[in-house]
Amino acid sequence: MTTMPAARSATAAPPAIKRDWLPILLVPALAAAALPLVGSFPGWLTLTVAGLAMGMMIFIMASGLTLVFGLMDVLNFGHGVFISIGAFAVTLIVLPLATLVQADSVLMNVAVLLLCAVVAMVLTGALGWAFERAIVRPVYGQHLKQILVTMGGMIVAEQLIHVLWGADPISVPPPEAFRGSVLIGEAAIERYRILAVAVGLAVFAAMLLVLNRTKIGLLIRAGVENGEMVEALGYRIRRLFVGVFVAGSALAGLGGVMWAFYRQTLTPGMGMEVMVLIFIVIIVGGLGSVGGCFLGSLLVALVANYTGFLAPKVALGSNILLMVLILMWRPQGLYPVAKR
Repeated sequence: MTTMPAARSATAAPPAIKRDWLPILLVPALAAAALPLVGSFPGWLTLTVAGLAMGMMIFIMASGLTLVFGLMDVLNFGHGVFISIGAFAVTLIVLPLATLVQADSVLMNVAVLLLCAVVAMVLTGALGWAFERAIVRPVYGQHLKQILVTMGGMIVAEQLIHVLWGADPISVPPPEAFRGSVLIGEAAIERYRILAVAVGLAVFAAMLLVLNRTKIGLLIRAGVENGEMVEALGYRIRRLFVGVFVAGSALAGLGGVMWAFYRQTLTPGMGMEVMVLIFIVIIVGGLGSVGGCFLGSLLVALVANYTGFLAPKVALGSNILLMVLILMWRPQGLYPVAKR
């Protein structure tokens, strides 16, 4: 009689994982709350799509840094350099292939964008590998030194951009197929913003697939939870660290490409200018959480767009206020990593 409960418990199915849906509902709730305040559905739709597009670009730029921090516990203040170099890598393709950029062919325009993305990701990935070996590796586990040396590396790299590309702004208009707007009812939606939303969703889906459905992703998530155990099982966690840093740098390069065509003007400090937003997104989402980073990016961009339209004077501080409110509600962010 005493063995029956034990037998039943041994054969019982494992308890279902409780999913936290509340943070996900913040995005549609914010959009719904903004509709009566904007007062016009076409205007609201334009602002919402613009906010989603900006959020996707911020996510692409921030996702690499949240991966690096989540697995490696590295505060890389030089992450903005990879964004800038990814943006300037666009000039290596767009300027020589100006006829393809201006061609009235969607296929050619998409080919130019893909080539820009590949070149930028290879270039920033290689730079990330060198950055990790020369600057980051000697200061693992020392956050203060990480901040100092990565900021120093950022300053040096920014000056190298001045040397290689000059200090004058460079104009890089998007390919012809992604210029202008399309009408959805009475709302005018820029084609490039639609492209940015599609690319951001594709990157997010790919990251979820890799992290949740592959052995590499399993090792990354295990390394976040308990790196010593992964090392004890015979896996070279150090090589995994380097691979994650290179992947994070390459994602920053891809974000730089998207940001370059969004701004259409390149400056050496353009990557560093968005670092405040990136750190707000990472803190809001939960340090090291890819899903939290995605939601945080959307919230930050939508809040900035809505407040910029409704109360322009408040727009500059809206993201700080958003971060304060979320941290008062959830001090570790929307989806904190377990060990933090």
